Amino acid sequence: MSISKNVQMILNGTIASLTTVIPVKLEVLAPTLTVQPYEQKEISVLIGIVGGIKGRLIIDTSTEVINTVGQAMFGMAVEGEMIESFTGELGNMVAGNLCTVMEKEGLLLDISPPTVMTGQTKLFGFKKAFKLPVRVSSAGMITVLLTIDEVE
Repeated sequence: MSISKNVQMILNGTIASLTTVIPVKLEVLAPTLTVQPYEQKEISVLIGIVGGIKGRLIIDTSTEVINTVGQAMFGMAVEGEMIESFTGELGNMVAGNLCTVMEKEGLLLDISPPTVMTGQTKLFGFKKAFKLPVRVSSAGMITVLLTIDEVE
């Protein structure tokens, strides 16, 4: 299968996964190709992907968006140390759901445990990356970054 077909499947699967996991109205904007470095502003979660494609899924957002999503999921504010913990768990849920969606499409993926990053960070070390902006109703933006290293 071609890399462009795999990337398109993963982007579509990521959108499906986000809308399944996050119980808040989302508006998905057009994906774009991006170059390094990618600059994170506040908080993100990085999950490695291996299998039919090798790369990373990075979900970059703000504590305000994390709190809004947590409030919608659990009915209570996500604050303090819970912000980082919930960010990692949210990434795990999205990436795990993505693996399930991709398996139905015939693309087998496995994921690494989540790595949560806070503060301003520049990410280097990827060949290609697709940036998928997602507007979270009345809370802000989530930027999903899919970096591609290799295709099996």
